[in-house]
Parts: sequence; C-alpha cells; structure tokens
Amino acid sequence: MADEGRVSPWNVPNALTVLRILLVPLLGWMLIAHPADPGWRIASTALFVVAMITDLIDGHLARKHNLVTSFGKLMDPIADKAMTGMALIGLSVIGELPWWITIIILVREWGITIMRFAVIRYGVISANRGGKTKTALQTAAIVLFLLPLPSVGEPFSVIMIPDVIGWVAMIGALVLTVLTGLDYLRAAWRLVRGTPRDLA
Repeated sequence: MADEGRVSPWNVPNALTVLRILLVPLLGWMLIAHPADPGWRIASTALFVVAMITDLIDGHLARKHNLVTSFGKLMDPIADKAMTGMALIGLSVIGELPWWITIIILVREWGITIMRFAVIRYGVISANRGGKTKTALQTAAIVLFLLPLPSVGEPFSVIMIPDVIGWVAMIGALVLTVLTGLDYLRAAWRLVRGTPRDLA
C-alpha cells in the first residue's frame, strides 16, 4: 500500500466522508421539522441510506486505490457516528425512541471512539465482527424507525409487522452495542498491559 504521507487528502473517499458530515445537520432538520409528514420521513430515510452507502463506497475506494490517509482514518468513523447519532437523537426528540436507548448507544459509541484514540500509542484496536454486526443492525433498525410505518400502539395488522421488526432490531443493536463495548474495553486493558489481542 502507498505511503499515507504521500497520499493527498484531496481525494474522492475523503470527499465522500466530508459529504457525509455535511448531511448530518440536514438529516436532523428533515426529521425534527417534519416528523409526521410521510413524504419527509421517506426523504429522511433515503438521505440516511445514501449516507451509509457512501461509507461503504469511500472505504472500498480508499483500499482499492491506495488512497488511505490520516484524515480518512480519523474522520470516517466520526462521520459514521455523527450520522447514526443524529438519527437516534432526532427519533428521541420527536418521541419515537426512548431517550435511554439513545443515551446508552451514544455513550458507548463516542466513549469507545475516544478510548481507541487514547490507547493508540500502545497499538490499534481493530473493529471486530461483533462491532460490524452491531453497526449493520443499528443501521437496519434506524431505517425501520425512520420510515413512516404504523405504530405498535395501533390496532394489529400485517402492515404493523415492520415496526415490530424495527423494535426487535433496535433492542438487538442495543444489546450488541453494550456487549461489544465491553469487549473493546477488555481489549484496551490487555493492550495497555502489554498483552494485545487481535480483534480483526
């Protein structure tokens, strides 16, 4: 792979990362300003999905074309967490997701991110399979919550099933969020004590 110091930060993967950051406040406005409008909810969902797709694309391009930079390594995970965090906060603000779920997820996400930077002088803690599964489950749950689906409080019908699935996915994501967070804390402790474990 090319030397990161010789790779210009002005490249397509980093541009996609910046775009994702710029979309964060737009998502918040679209969701909070128009919570009950089905059209705006679909637009909010589409924006979130596009943002998460750019995450997959920029990572693929950076690896394939040797465009990995320090900027990308730093800002890519921040952009991801800002986007998912805004979606969760917006859903809590409009009363569709309990605040305690949002707070637990955000404390774990940003706490682990800060911790990974804090112990970087000892080594890098790579994303594990549980963390990747957690991210996928979080994304799926958020998409289902963003869509204008019938609420579980409404009379039961077949069209209510996606909302039930959304809750199952969200609770599953919450559990994985906590468990993988504990796993990262254990890995950091081992790393600092001189017994690093490969989490890749």
